[in-house]
Amino acid sequence: MDSIDKAILAQLQHDSATPVSEIAESVGLSPTPCWRRIKKLEEEGVIARRAALIDPAAVNLKLTAFVAVKTAQHSEKWLRDFSEAVRRIPEVVELHRMSGDTDYLMKLVCPDMMQFDLIYKKLISIAEFSDVSSTFSMERLKYTTELPLDYI
Repeated sequence: MDSIDKAILAQLQHDSATPVSEIAESVGLSPTPCWRRIKKLEEEGVIARRAALIDPAAVNLKLTAFVAVKTAQHSEKWLRDFSEAVRRIPEVVELHRMSGDTDYLMKLVCPDMMQFDLIYKKLISIAEFSDVSSTFSMERLKYTTELPLDYI
C-alpha cells in the first residue's frame, strides 16, 4: 500500500459515493488505474464494504445505550451462542469482548426507554449473566467512521 492508496482510502472513508473520476483526479491518476486500485483494496479486504451512514434521530432512534455484561460462563459454546443471539437483535449495533471487569460491551440504539426495556428483557433471556448494567448517552460529542490512516 502506498501514498496513493492511502489518499484513495481517505476519500472513500469521507464519502464512498465520490465518483472514481473525482478520486482519480485528486490523487493524480486516470480513472481506470484508480478504479483498479479500489478493486484491489476491496479484494484484499482493506475496504470491507461501503455503506450509507444514517442519522439515528432521522429514523427515530433517539436513545443510545451501552450495556455492560458480566458472566461466569467463559466457554466457547457460551460465547458462540451469546454472540449469535445478539446478532439477531437489530438494535444492537456493536458487541465487543472486553478485558477488565466487564466481559462484553454492547452499543444499542432504539426509539425510547420503553423500547429499551423490551430489548433488555430480550437480552437477559438469551444467556446467563452474573451482572448487566446500562448507561445512556446524553449527547454524542464525537462520531466518525473514518479511521486514522497514519499507521499504514
